[in-house]
Amino acid sequence: MQMDVNLIFKIAAIGVILSILHTVLSRAGREELGHLATLAGVIIVLIWVIGMVRELFDTVKAMFQL
Repeated sequence: MQMDVNLIFKIAAIGVILSILHTVLSRAGREELGHLATLAGVIIVLIWVIGMVRELFDTVKAMFQL
């Protein structure tokens, strides 16, 4: 398994976009939408990270023939 640098950049981009979106929505008086957008972004990133952890465990299992 090779660590993909593009995934790191995608996660960083989502963080920047969500922080801007949250700030804009908060200043517009729509804080609840800002929180929902942030939560959606966190869920997307967690799904990506969980997929990578699953690949890591599969690699470790194959390496040790478990």
